[in-house]
Amino acid sequence: MGQARILVVEDEVIVARSIASQLSQLGYIVTGTASSGKVAIAKALETHPELVLMDIILKGEMDGIATASKIREQLDVPIIFLTAYGDDHTLERAKITQPFGYIVKPFTTKDLKIAIEIGLLKHQLERELRESRDQLATLLNSMSDAVIATNEQGKVTFINPAAEALTGWQQKDALGNEAAKIFHLVNEVTETILENPVTKVLREQQVVYLEEFTSLIRRDGKRVPIGDSASPLKGRSDQINGVVVVFWDLSERHQTKLLEQALEKEQELNRLKSLFISTVSHEFRNPLTVIQTAVELIEMQGANLTDAKRGIYLKRIQAAVQSLEKLMEEVLFMGRAEAEKLVYNPAPLNLEHFCRELIKEFSIVENSGCEIVFTCSSICNDAVMDEGLLHYMFGNLLSNAVKYSPKGGKIQLELICDSIEKVAIFCVQDQGLGIPETDQARLFESFYRASNVQSIQGTGLGLVIVKRCVDAHNGQINVTSEVGVGTKFTVILPLNSQL
Repeated sequence: MGQARILVVEDEVIVARSIASQLSQLGYIVTGTASSGKVAIAKALETHPELVLMDIILKGEMDGIATASKIREQLDVPIIFLTAYGDDHTLERAKITQPFGYIVKPFTTKDLKIAIEIGLLKHQLERELRESRDQLATLLNSMSDAVIATNEQGKVTFINPAAEALTGWQQKDALGNEAAKIFHLVNEVTETILENPVTKVLREQQVVYLEEFTSLIRRDGKRVPIGDSASPLKGRSDQINGVVVVFWDLSERHQTKLLEQALEKEQELNRLKSLFISTVSHEFRNPLTVIQTAVELIEMQGANLTDAKRGIYLKRIQAAVQSLEKLMEEVLFMGRAEAEKLVYNPAPLNLEHFCRELIKEFSIVENSGCEIVFTCSSICNDAVMDEGLLHYMFGNLLSNAVKYSPKGGKIQLELICDSIEKVAIFCVQDQGLGIPETDQARLFESFYRASNVQSIQGTGLGLVIVKRCVDAHNGQINVTSEVGVGTKFTVILPLNSQL
């Protein structure tokens, strides 16, 4: 992890110097040494180390555990305890500070390096997990529709501001309560209490929708007509880990035939929103599970962890983090597009140069094992387009071509610039699974996936993003495909896309 900066806290001066010398030999930077808790806290705040080696037994008012607790209150820094005492009472006290490891004296230089590297890695992974969860929470909190999530027991684990406003329950009061208490429903016509959708989803393990003429009874007793759906949240082995409910206020809707038509449309929108939440939650859970499992394996194997295994675990973690970043990017893109805030910035660029750079970058990042062949027969390839949207567009098309092609397959990207018609024609051809004819008409619908790729991981957002990028350029996209032979996407864009 590079030259990590480490603070050594050890009350034996000779031992502290010895540890500092070992750290320097291993390539780490020692920000300082301290022999008491008071000095350790001051030096930690002054030097901001990336890791602290803390002797549990310190002289003075504070021992190592109390000192670690003070440091953790003020700095997000991993702490590894140095100790010759491994009794249960000491370890229980140490757990309170959430240490990132223990080194039992006497220890070797190898023991020291392994503990430090694992501690640094674990801290980095925990920070990335927190950031991913914060991003997902920000996404849900920004939705205009109300969202409530529960665990597998039906108890509330999340409620966004829109749901707080609609139910009258604040998050601090709602969390941990039964969903039926927060989300209390009644039929407006018959006055009968309705079964809570969370209970129904947990029992039937599938998406459910509210019937017409359903009202939510707020915390203050007032009734609000709502539309909603509830979807299962699935974890490992498709086990139900909870439920997410998406709902909205229908107070201002007219109770007429127009309302019935509107409700039908809302139900479809609700299905997509529900599918969006469940799909995104599931897709986030997969890489997070990979990261968690890799960290647990690293912790379990400890000093027995070989460099080869460590490399495997790190590759798994890196791939999972990249998957999270790609998913978040897709979600934020769709959010901007749905809110009609998709920024379109056309600028002059050379399309041949753009395509070659895209393939070079894509080949490095994806490392797919597929050969991408680029051809361009046009002399003049200058255009005015949005390079960022082009990157989204063809990055997704190439990614799909790789995903559904056999390893070692050939993918063709062809560029033709027609100066007479003043259009650029891009063709992406693969030799993959192909798309059934019955599915081709719905490829650009949100979350729709062809019937023969359901077992392959994906959200169904890639081609939707491509279509939005094409529309932004006032262009068109066509697809031809044959199952078992391959698929060809043809994108036609005006050379001068100044809209």
